Amino acid sequence: MNSILNKYLIIKYIKVTSITILIFLSLGVVLNLFEEIEFFKNLNLPLLLPVFLSLSYVPTLIIELLPFIIFLSSMFYFLHLRSSKDLLSVKTFGYSNMKIILILSSFSFFLGCFVLLVLNPFTSTLVKYYETEKAQYSIDVDHLVSVNRNGVWIKETDDMGYKIINAENLKNDNLEKISIYIFNNNKLIKRIESETALINSNPWRMRNVYVHDLVKNKTVFKENYLFRSNNTFDKINSLYKNLNTVSFLDLILNYSKLAKKGYSKKLLDARINELSSLPVFLFLMVVLAAIFTIGSLKYKQNFYYVLISILTCVAIYYFKDLSIALGKTEKISLGFSVWVPIMVIGLFCSIGVIQINEK
Repeated sequence: MNSILNKYLIIKYIKVTSITILIFLSLGVVLNLFEEIEFFKNLNLPLLLPVFLSLSYVPTLIIELLPFIIFLSSMFYFLHLRSSKDLLSVKTFGYSNMKIILILSSFSFFLGCFVLLVLNPFTSTLVKYYETEKAQYSIDVDHLVSVNRNGVWIKETDDMGYKIINAENLKNDNLEKISIYIFNNNKLIKRIESETALINSNPWRMRNVYVHDLVKNKTVFKENYLFRSNNTFDKINSLYKNLNTVSFLDLILNYSKLAKKGYSKKLLDARINELSSLPVFLFLMVVLAAIFTIGSLKYKQNFYYVLISILTCVAIYYFKDLSIALGKTEKISLGFSVWVPIMVIGLFCSIGVIQINEK
C-alpha cells in the first residue's frame, strides 16, 4: 500500500511540475522571441531562425529558475492536495506531514541530480549553438569574445572594418600563439601572427611578430610590435564570464583545461558550487513550500499563503544575488557565497518542519 501511495503522490507532483515548467518555457520562448526578432530585424532571414535560437536559449534559463519553479509547483500541489481533502485521505493510511514532505523533497533532490548529469550537458550544447549562430550575424556588435576548445576568439569592429583575433591560450595577462585577421570592406588585408602578447593595457605589446600585408604581398618580422585593440585583459575576462556553455560534467572533468584556456578559477569554483547546490536547493524549496501551504486546513488562508510565498520567493532571489555580490567583491568566499542562501533557507525549514509535523 505504501508503494501505491508513494507512486500516487509522486505522479501527481510530476504532473503539476510539468505544467508549471511548460508555462515558464512558453513564456520564456515568447519573450525571448521578441528580442531575437528585434536583433534580426534588419536582416532578410526566415522567422524560423529566431524561433530556433529562442528554443536553444530558454532551456538554460529554465534550469537557472528551476528552484523557483519547483517552489511554485510544490506550493500549488500542496494547496490542491489540501483543498481536495486528499491530504486527510493519505493521513488515514499513517502518512504524516513529515513523510509526505520527505517523499516529494527527495524526489526533487533526485530531479536536480538528473538535471545536472543528463539535461545540463544538453542545454550547454544548445547555448553553444545559440552563441555560435548569433555570432555569425553580429556584424554590428563592437566586441564579441568567446572561449572554447579552439582557444580564445575576439571580434572587434571599427570605422575601417573589423578584426578577428584568435589565441591558443589566455594565461595571466598574456595571450599565447596569436593570429589576427584584419578586414576592410569584408576583404582580408592583413594577417598578424605572434608568439605572445601582453594585454594588461592598450596598446598590446607583442613579441616575435610576423606581419603579412596581403595588399602589398609582403611579410615583415618584428621582435616587438604594438597593436591597438578595443580590449584589455580585464575587459576580455569580464566578457566571457557566462559559463552556461560549459556543462557540469565538463567543469568537473576538464577543470584544468578550462583554467589553462583562461577561465578564472574563482569563477569555475563558483559555478561548480552553484550547480552542485541545485539538488539541495530543490529539496529545500519543496520543504519551504510545504511550510507555507499545509500548515493549516482553512481554505480561506490560501490567498494569504500564496502571497507570502511569492514575496518569500522574490526575497530569496535577491538575497541570493546579494550573497553572490559579496562573493565577487571578496567580502566572503565566492564559493561560500553560493551556499549562504541555502544554509539560511535550511535553518528556516528545519524550524518550520517541526511545527508542521505537530499539526
